[in-house]
Amino acid sequence: MLDSVLGKLARQHDANVLVGFDKADDAGVYQLTPEMALVQTVDFFTPIVDDPYTFGQIAATNALSDVYAMGGRPISALAMVCFPEKEDTAILERILSGGLSKMIEAGCTVIGGHSIRDPEIKFGYAVTGLVDPRRTLTNSGARVCDVLLFTKALGTGVISTAIRRGLAQPEWIEAATKAMTTLNRTASEILRHYKVHALTDVTGFGLLGHAREMALGSGVSLRLHANAIPVLPGARECVAQGFIPGGLNNNRDFISCLVECAADVPEGLHTLAYDPQTAGGLLASVDATDAVAALAELRAAGVEAVQLGEVIAEGKPRILLLP
Repeated sequence: MLDSVLGKLARQHDANVLVGFDKADDAGVYQLTPEMALVQTVDFFTPIVDDPYTFGQIAATNALSDVYAMGGRPISALAMVCFPEKEDTAILERILSGGLSKMIEAGCTVIGGHSIRDPEIKFGYAVTGLVDPRRTLTNSGARVCDVLLFTKALGTGVISTAIRRGLAQPEWIEAATKAMTTLNRTASEILRHYKVHALTDVTGFGLLGHAREMALGSGVSLRLHANAIPVLPGARECVAQGFIPGGLNNNRDFISCLVECAADVPEGLHTLAYDPQTAGGLLASVDATDAVAALAELRAAGVEAVQLGEVIAEGKPRILLLP
């Protein structure tokens, strides 16, 4: 829906806009000087876990991720709060404290924000970062023969659905929470030292949705290996038990026309490839000469990275999902 609406809006012409909303990228980039550009993003949502402090951490981690996906360094943030008038303000304090803890970890200063009364709690941040405009990473620079690396396991969407239904196992919640509160800072900083041609963070559009944007924006096709997809504990069980978020079905409806899935790919993995992620991992298109070293350094730093696939010449399908 948003894709169709944005396509109808008038385009502003400003030579300093290096990445705008017309690029379907993770954040906007505005050049200030030949050596400096702003990276700007905004993200907020309703609680996906029960603990307010953890919810604040997840919201901050998710908002910061877009800056990391552009190769940037977050420097400041504005909090956005929607909170019920008669709700206990101690809950709000815990949400804000959790978010602040992750902003401090990221070296990003919270300098203000905005709040409104709302029947439903919502929380997030508008984040500003800095990047060298000559080294900005976008989702549209993938090159044929690049290797695709991915840095987090999938499944936060289906597990969050199980949490909302009160049917998630404690170990599922623990693993998903750890993933959603792990900053992409380390992965982003490591990848800056290698020949990365395209970078995106996998969030609400799912792995295949963000892969779609990379393929279309770069004029290439992608070959992904389903058995290499890292999966959170409990994610397969959630799919089998029908804990399917509406966003997953929406993603499948919108994206599947560009995806060809081999018959021997397990249906559970195929489904999880559409799962909307919160604070998901980075999908990087890395020059083949650097991929092995980049993957080794990521893993040595504690990033659970995998080699997920390859970039191939443009053709049909745009995304091929193999075992």
